[in-house]
Amino acid sequence: MDLMFAPFRKYVDFQGRARRSEYWLYILFLTAVEIVLVVLAAMMSNGDPESFGPVNILLLIFGLGTFLPTLAVAVRRLHDTGRSGFWLFIGLIPLIGAIVLLIFYVLDGTPGPNRFGPDPKGRGGDADVFN
Repeated sequence: MDLMFAPFRKYVDFQGRARRSEYWLYILFLTAVEIVLVVLAAMMSNGDPESFGPVNILLLIFGLGTFLPTLAVAVRRLHDTGRSGFWLFIGLIPLIGAIVLLIFYVLDGTPGPNRFGPDPKGRGGDADVFN
């Protein structure tokens, strides 16, 4: 549970590295909350897609409130694989970009420290971070 909510404690921290478990548990939490909100919105709108109810406002507020932590944990996850946060822009390429990012997010992080910080798994000792 601690890893699931770690991105909220590091709300806009784009520095450092995030383990796979931190990233994927956070994504699982977001997905579960969004599914619940979408189901509630569908039930309250009685099937009318043009109905804009209070649950839709909650969904909008939740999306806006989680945008920056989601971006930050994605950048930190890329840092763990030894890549710059600018790799997020590859997601702008339809389909191919999303597949490439998914592969990066699934890959294990680089063992030991890298240019973005120490290994969050503690592998490689306390060696200095090289540039």
